[in-house]
Amino acid sequence: MKKIVKWLTAFAVIGALAGCARTAPIDNVNATISAGHSAEQVKSAILKAGVERKWTMNETSPGVISARQQSHGHVAEVRITYSANSYAINYVSSINLRASGGKIHKTYNRWISNLDRAIQLNLASGTM
Repeated sequence: MKKIVKWLTAFAVIGALAGCARTAPIDNVNATISAGHSAEQVKSAILKAGVERKWTMNETSPGVISARQQSHGHVAEVRITYSANSYAINYVSSINLRASGGKIHKTYNRWISNLDRAIQLNLASGTM
């Protein structure tokens, strides 16, 4: 009986660790933009990147965009602030992404990384 309890305990620990492996600290982005862009160009690059990466983007006020990504029952909402000199992507909320204690499912961080990369490519190419 003790062997069974030990095995069950071992499986429980392994299962808990496996679940944790899918989470990581929540990534936020703070990017500096090289000179030569206006705030309007930065806004256009962000909105274009959002469309390219299938985010729903809404300008909520000057210099602020709310963005939402939804896929297979998972939802992430971020706030993007921007100016001619910089932009930031900050976590707001999520559904079914295991957000807890400053950690979240790795899929969220992949979405944010892809969005950031698309914004940078748009700014670099000048096609906004």
